[in-house]
This record gives sequence, C-alpha cells and structure tokens, in this order.
Amino acid sequence: MNSLTLLVIGMCVLALGYRYYGAFLAAKVAVIDPQRPTPAYEFRDGKDYHPTNRWVLFGHHFAAIAGAGPLVGPVLAAQYGYLPGALWILIGSVFAGAVQDFIILHASVRHRGHSISRIAERFLGPVGAWCTTFAVIFVLVVALAGLAAVVVNALSESSWGVFTIACTIPIAFLMGQWMYKIRPGRVAEASAIGVILLVIGVLAGHPVSQSSIATWFKLSPPSLQLALATYGFIAAVLPVWMLLCPRDYLSTYMKLGTVFLLAVGVVLVHPKLNMTATTQYLNGGPIIPGPVWPYVCLTIACGAISGFHTLIGSGTTPKMISNERDMLPIGYGAMLVEGLVGLLALIAACILTQDHYFGINADPTKFHISAATAADLTRLAREVGEDTLVGRTGGAVTLAVGMASVFKGLPGMKGMVSYWYHFAIMFEALFILTTIDTGTRVARFILQEILSPVYKRFESGTWLPGVIITSFLVTGSWYYLLRGGTIATLWPMLGLANGLLSVIALAIGTTYILRRSSKPVYALTTFVPFVYMAVTILTCGIQFTLKLLAGPHKDLIGDLVKVALAVIIMVLAIIVSGICACKWVKLWTRREYLPEETEPDRDLMRLAEGIDVDV
Repeated sequence: MNSLTLLVIGMCVLALGYRYYGAFLAAKVAVIDPQRPTPAYEFRDGKDYHPTNRWVLFGHHFAAIAGAGPLVGPVLAAQYGYLPGALWILIGSVFAGAVQDFIILHASVRHRGHSISRIAERFLGPVGAWCTTFAVIFVLVVALAGLAAVVVNALSESSWGVFTIACTIPIAFLMGQWMYKIRPGRVAEASAIGVILLVIGVLAGHPVSQSSIATWFKLSPPSLQLALATYGFIAAVLPVWMLLCPRDYLSTYMKLGTVFLLAVGVVLVHPKLNMTATTQYLNGGPIIPGPVWPYVCLTIACGAISGFHTLIGSGTTPKMISNERDMLPIGYGAMLVEGLVGLLALIAACILTQDHYFGINADPTKFHISAATAADLTRLAREVGEDTLVGRTGGAVTLAVGMASVFKGLPGMKGMVSYWYHFAIMFEALFILTTIDTGTRVARFILQEILSPVYKRFESGTWLPGVIITSFLVTGSWYYLLRGGTIATLWPMLGLANGLLSVIALAIGTTYILRRSSKPVYALTTFVPFVYMAVTILTCGIQFTLKLLAGPHKDLIGDLVKVALAVIIMVLAIIVSGICACKWVKLWTRREYLPEETEPDRDLMRLAEGIDVDV
C-alpha cells in the first residue's frame, strides 16, 4: 500500500468522527450549554482560573497530552504489520480516547474544574479516590522508566545525539532567564533565541562527533541511565520557571513543526509501505513478546486512548475553558490530532523493509539478520552519521531513520540525511525529557501530599528537605525500574498502568452520564470502551505476569518487583470496576441520586495541578 493512501484514509476517518460522533457527544450526551458560565469566569483569579482563547488553549492542551507515546508506541507495534496499529489508532481514538478526554473534561468543567481524584471521591467514594491516586503514581513512575529506556537506547554511544540533547538544557535555562529575569514578558525574543540555538546545536553535533572531545559525549547505557535520573531529580527540585516551563514551551514548537513537516513529506514523497499489512509475529515477536491482542492496545496507548490525558483534562484545561462550546475541539479534537501523529509515526516505521525494521528495532539475540541486511544497515549507519544501527531497540532510532527517509525524498535534501536523522532524534528525546522533568515533578507533588499526614511540613512546596526527599524517592523508583528493565518489559507495564487510568476515567465517565442524562442508554458511549479496556488490561496483566514468572530470570528481584506492580494494577482495576458496577445498578434502577455538592477535605491531586506550589 502507498503511504499516502493510508494517510488519506486515516484523515477521513478522523474528520468524520469529529464531525458526526463528536457532535453527537456534545449535543446529546454531554449537552453543552454555551450560555452557562464556566469555572474560568466563576472563579477567575488570574492565576489558575483564567478564560483563554479557544486556539491558544487547544495548543496548550495538545502540547500537554501529546508526549512521546504517540511517536514510540506505533513504531513498536509495527512488529505486527501496519494494519493492526492503524485500525487501533483510528477506532481507538474516535470511539475511546477522544470520548474519554471529552467526557472527563466536561465533568471537570461542570464540577468547578476539579481534578479527577476529587471527581472520583464524589462519585465513587474514598476508596475509588485512593485507587485513582495510586494509579496516577503507578502511571508516572512506570512511564518515566519506560520513556527513559527509549532515550537510553536512542542516545547510547551517539556523541552527536548526546551533544545536541545536552545543548537543550542550557538553552532552556537561558530562555527561562530571558523571559522572567533579563527581559520579562519578551516571549517572542526568547522563542527566537531558543529555536536558533536548537538549530545550531543540531548542526554543531556533526563536527563535535568527529572531534577529539567526542568521547565526552559517547556515553554507555548505564551512564545515560544515571545522567537521566540526575537530570530528573534536579528538574524536579528547581523552580518551574527556570527549566521546566521553557523546555515545555520550546518542545511545543518542535512538536508541531516537525509533525507538520512529516505530514507534508508523506504527501509529497508518498513512499511505499514496505511492511506488510500483517506479519508472522501476530502471536508475539522479538520486539513485543505478546500476541497482537491485547498487546497492540497497550503498546499504542497515546494515539488511541491514554489515561494520562485525564490528568490534563481535569487539571489545568478545565480552569481555562471560556465557553462550553470550546470543549469539543479541545477535548475531542486534540485527541484526534494525536491519533494523526500516531498514524504518521506508524507510516514512518512501515516504509522500512522488514529486515531493516527488525534489524534496527529488535534485540540482536532475538532476531538474527542476514549478511546482506547487516551490510545495508552498515551503509545506512554511515549515511546517518552513526557507528551502528543494529539492535537500537526502543523505537526512537527506527522512527528517526524512517523520518529521515521521508525527508530525503524532498527536493534538495538527499545529502542531508544525517542532519535529518539527528534532528529527529533530538525531536523525540526533547519530548521525552519534557515528560521526565514534568512527570517527576508531578509525582513529587502527589507524594508530598500523601506523606503530609505523617509529617505536616511535607505539604509545603517551599520546605526544601521535603522537596529533596520526595524528589529522590520518585527518581529512585523509576531509576530502579530503568536499570532492571528492557523496553520489552517496561513498555507493557506502562500500557498496564496507563490503561488502568483509562478504565478508571471511563468508569467515572459512565457514572457521570448515568447520574445526569435523561437517557441512560447514552452511558454506552463510555461503558463499551470501559468494558473493552478492562478486559484488555486484565488479560494483558495475566499474560505479562505469567511470562515474567516463567523466566528466565536475569534479575529475579527486579522481575518480582514487576510482577508485584502488575498484580497491584490488576487489583486496583478490579476494585474500581466493582465499585462502579454497584453504583451503576443503583443508578440504572434510580435507587441512587446525585447528592448535594460537597467539598472533600483533601484533594490529593491539588499539588499535582501546580496550585499553591512555588518551588
């Protein structure tokens, strides 16, 4: 199949889904009311609650939800062929992911912009609220380990890549100082400086990699793991304006610009998909060990349905919605755009031949390449400026090679393959580092709130010992998983944890619809994907646990920790599902009605949303 054909089909499906199914959800299920005041006006404080332009807020929301997941997941899922991944991205984003994001955003807007933990406390009680909180912790810790593994595999022994990524840290510092200290409010100036310096960093990487100082940046996997953990710890402790905010802002330019370039490249070059619709690895392969179902659904989380989105949809976004009509393009539409990003990543991976794809993305001990393929990959490695491409697992290198292949077909770009390749590596790693610093900080906020009953001062974001202790505990947790895991074990764990949050969000959404809708049948819009995700998560959890227990065990203690985490995730899913089932029976029979609005004493997600945090 031609890549342009798949792209056009995907864009048509997403456009039709938005036009008809999204409109149905807004008009019939949620019943948006453009005349109803939103929390942004009701509680306007100029800090957290602030009416924001629809498209400005769309940019903020999309930048927050679209991390590295929709780039890496589809590349790994290409093991099964292009068809399973494309189907799940299109069906999942239209009927599951976008529905979840829209309904949770609507529920939060109708409940004063509250976080998902407070909404869970109201609808499911304290047990459901605590399950939600621990689910968030699991998602963040496992996600940080999994995404850090992708960066390690992408930058290992690559002096050009490490140098370019290292440059982004002082660039972000400079942007922060420029916007807040040197030239306060001059965002355009800081943006221009950041983009220019980023380009210089990419171009300077090549001469640095050929110089005598190249060995300084050619790091082994253990060294990269330690460097990432150190960075995550420092970024979680420093003030947000100093590193985190300018890095997020800078990555938004990179994200939207590169995705647009890739889409234009596919349209103009329209390369052939060399990966078949399905491969011989439908029952498990050298990259993802499990069968196409349920593993394709967990491998491609962001891009189809991601529980992590609920933290944004019930976090900052509902506090900035200026009109309820804006919830459709922001809540539903942004998820469909992320689905398009996932489809483009899948296309970039599938234009490679199977031998090249598995030679790059699979562990050499699990996939043996022919002499001809080895020679091809050696030639390709020289072309992109790397020592080797064999066994560069994790998806990032595969995607970068695919993107470089697309850009090489553009007029005048054939001699710049190495620059496009390292630009793509920086593009992916910059996203992931943004997730690492933001995720570590959010997990630190939540852990501080959990520990505050033990010692009151943990509640304060200005108490430095508490900030350091909680940041160290969070960083140490994902660093431990990173050291003892591989992409084959960490990515399914990320899918399990992320899927659990989706199950919880869809369960809350179903309860929300049943409580307020005059037609209970509308609850099927969230109930059907809830059932599918719950069955998928439990099935995958059982398969994953049995596979880990069966061995072989290179790290017995590490494997037991992963088994324990998987079991806890399944238990949380069962508890929340049981609570919701009881609620649904009562609501369906009208034996339970919505109580008066109450204000829970404690909101475990308050600090995670950045409220009252000044460190």
